[in-house]
Amino acid sequence: MNVIAPEVLEDYLVRTRWFAGKSRPFRVSQVRRIADLDGSDRGVRVAVFLVTVDYSDGEGGNETYQVPLSLYDEPQEAIAHAFIGAADEEGRITHVYDAVHDRYAMALWTSGLVAAEESGVVERGGLRFHRVPGTEPLDPRLRASPLSGEQSNSSIRFDDIAIMKVFRKVTPGANPDIEIHRELTREHSEHVAALYGWVETDVDGETVQLAMVQEFLRTASDGFELAIGSVRSLLSDPSQSVEESGADFAGEAARLGAAVAEVHAALRARFPSETRDAAAARSLARALEERLDHALGVVPELAPFAERLRATYGAVAVLGSLAVQRVHGDLHLGQTLRTAHGWRIVDFEGEPGRPFADRSLPDSPWRDVAGMLRSFDYVPGTVALAQTGEEASEPDPEDDLRAERAREWARRARGHFLDAYVAALCRTESVGADAAAPGEEERILADNRTLLDAYVADKAVYEAVYEKRNRPAWIAIPLAALADVV
Repeated sequence: MNVIAPEVLEDYLVRTRWFAGKSRPFRVSQVRRIADLDGSDRGVRVAVFLVTVDYSDGEGGNETYQVPLSLYDEPQEAIAHAFIGAADEEGRITHVYDAVHDRYAMALWTSGLVAAEESGVVERGGLRFHRVPGTEPLDPRLRASPLSGEQSNSSIRFDDIAIMKVFRKVTPGANPDIEIHRELTREHSEHVAALYGWVETDVDGETVQLAMVQEFLRTASDGFELAIGSVRSLLSDPSQSVEESGADFAGEAARLGAAVAEVHAALRARFPSETRDAAAARSLARALEERLDHALGVVPELAPFAERLRATYGAVAVLGSLAVQRVHGDLHLGQTLRTAHGWRIVDFEGEPGRPFADRSLPDSPWRDVAGMLRSFDYVPGTVALAQTGEEASEPDPEDDLRAERAREWARRARGHFLDAYVAALCRTESVGADAAAPGEEERILADNRTLLDAYVADKAVYEAVYEKRNRPAWIAIPLAALADVV
């Protein structure tokens, strides 16, 4: 039995950060109750819903979101900020809250994961709780608190021990974030947070994965924010070169490049990989051109670059082969954390908006490399746009110098990342040999330059579409990059 009206949920969805359809006309077309957890000792009942929304704009379509709700007989002042509405549940008034903000509700998830430690899996209230063997035991007394700043999902921290990601937009099938973290945890990869477990259910005979729980990285700093701080520090005194300043990011970029190469090696060890023939290269080139054709209809500003972009993609079509494997799929600085023990890669869900089955397909690791190279370019652009939004001031004669320093910062970061990635790639491919063959790094980069250039250009086209739709003032960043790369 449902407990809350669709119109109440519609009002709630537009107030969340994770609902992707806020700017589109929509209606809640289905509310489906899929699980109930008993927290009667705390006076709470928890119901997990799948909420389907239909869009009525030209693009149309629908999406399904996971919405866990806390149900109380009395108002709860401690979580008043998470109040969704009141409902009539079998003749009694029920006060409904977002369960992610309710530590008593979240304790029910912890309890399920603790119960699964011995057998590996337990079922409770319609949910299956899985544990990864050999990982950290959890204390049922861990205190839950939601993290702020989340966008597409919701994350809950359990003291300094674990963090749970609640997937908001869900589809049937294996979530790549769980699948990859499980394998890399078994591989003992030092570049990911260990996966402790996950939560799933069955809907119409298909598995839907709802949440994952990982090691909490106590000393972690967001990679993008760290890079932003580096550029801000550099531009506060542009009189020195980047290399001479204390704000050079090249060393961190190199360490990150090595980490990404080692993650790619671990993915090759745990998942199938193959080298495909020339037909695969031609298929990739067609896909890149199709993305460009679609983008030109959204971003007319891409037209001056179209001919050179097609030439860049055409070079891919004549490649003789294409090596593919499991990859991150949406790699950028925002998907990295810098800890006291080195870089960690997070969020292996892949490119948002694509079906799980597509995100799990083998792809070229150079797509991930291209994503990170583009991310380094975004950092100074983000700083510059933030500064233009600040209180207007008189033109500064050092503005041109700052712009040059910002470009220098990005060039150095990209170069050191790429060099370190290729060097680490040589090490992982020459395991068992005394050393990589002389000139091997140059050969690898030369052999893959056509593919890398195409992926960098494709990523900039993707960014242009995103910015046109979401942040029009930011479109200058990918357009400037296209002027340089094609």
